[in-house]
Amino acid sequence: QVQLVESGGGLVPAGGSLRLSCAASGRTVSNYAMGWFRQAPGKEREFVAAVSWTGDSTYYADSVTGRFTISRDNEKKALYLQMNSLKSEDTAVYYCALDSHSGVIVTTTSADYWGQGTQVTVSS
Repeated sequence: QVQLVESGGGLVPAGGSLRLSCAASGRTVSNYAMGWFRQAPGKEREFVAAVSWTGDSTYYADSVTGRFTISRDNEKKALYLQMNSLKSEDTAVYYCALDSHSGVIVTTTSADYWGQGTQVTVSS
């Protein structure tokens, strides 16, 4: 079993920055792909970014490319999302997730462990 706990959300003005963290506990997570997803009110959960188990490969949604950076620290069992140039449309609950069957990428349908989420609100 894996437990994922997100932190770092909050209220930020448009153009500002936030850094989200995800702490993993339980079984080792260093062999698996991890990622960030978000869900805005009235919308489906969507992919934001993912990172391979080595951290060498990263993937981003078009809407965040160039503004967000995903990274991981396997020794600390942690996942991060640096969010810059935030826009009002980035407002959502952000979730950390892991795919225990893949070391390359995690998607909305392949993730089998999820955190509880952290709220990010960007004021315009």
